[in-house]
Amino acid sequence: MSKKRGIETGIPVREVMSSQVIVAKEDDSGQDVAKLMKNQSIGSIIVVDKKENPIGIVTDRDIVTRIVAKNILPSKVKAKDIMSTPLSTIEPPIDIGEAAKIMSERRVRRLLVMDKGKMVGIITDRSIFAIMPKLIDIITEKAKIAGEIIREPPALAGYCDNCGQWSDSLAEIEGKFICEDCKAELETEK
Repeated sequence: MSKKRGIETGIPVREVMSSQVIVAKEDDSGQDVAKLMKNQSIGSIIVVDKKENPIGIVTDRDIVTRIVAKNILPSKVKAKDIMSTPLSTIEPPIDIGEAAKIMSERRVRRLLVMDKGKMVGIITDRSIFAIMPKLIDIITEKAKIAGEIIREPPALAGYCDNCGQWSDSLAEIEGKFICEDCKAELETEK
């Protein structure tokens, strides 16, 4: 069993993950992958081999950096040529605090959820952010139980809703989680 590396929230990945994993075949064209992402309103597709085993992921960023920026015709490139590997995975019972830590360490925004060698879901940074208020309550309650005095809400790590950059110190302002730089910008605009 691996050492715990994130904040223990008591919420397993299985409760937050999306159980619908959209896949593309390794030989599907970049154009087919992009159309599927558009039609499903998602930012990534898991790429599977001929035996339906997950082998990589194509993200909207991969399409921009590996097709558009190189001026390659999307219909002429295959998913296996533009996908990111290795695929970052996690198991369903792992705490979402650990999932967030893994995402941060690996600099990824998505983890494929695998159970006994089978794809069972996907968890994204956005799915973790969606339950952030509940996480703050859990962390605050745990601190109270432990007898700690809380003067300020705990610092949160994640992607800034304003600039999209990773920050280890997000602040909630008007329902958005923003980094210190964006917070300073907002304060100077007032």
